[in-house]
Amino acid sequence: MENTRQQKIARQIQRDMADIFTKEAAPVVKGVMVTVTTVRVSPDFGYAKIYVSVFPFERSNEILEALREHARQIRHALGNRMRNQVKSIPEIEFFIDDSLEYIENIEHLLKQEE
Repeated sequence: MENTRQQKIARQIQRDMADIFTKEAAPVVKGVMVTVTTVRVSPDFGYAKIYVSVFPFERSNEILEALREHARQIRHALGNRMRNQVKSIPEIEFFIDDSLEYIENIEHLLKQEE
């Protein structure tokens, strides 16, 4: 269970990452809509798991690889935004949140049965 401080830092990272994806990392995401769905921060604030949703879904693996390749530059941009709020910027790792794709698939299957 996350404490209040972890939740605050996670929300701040989520907001900052969304802004970074629209500005500094725009060439990395290549015109694809990338949404930060969840951020999980470790208790020592040294590590952050960032879950992203990609639309169109077919390009999610390509975008995930691009994000992982540019994680250092993205972390630097995050550090510029958060340097006055935390002692050290957490290491970041990106993961695909495929819950929206899963929901869309279920809806498609339900429509087929009608």
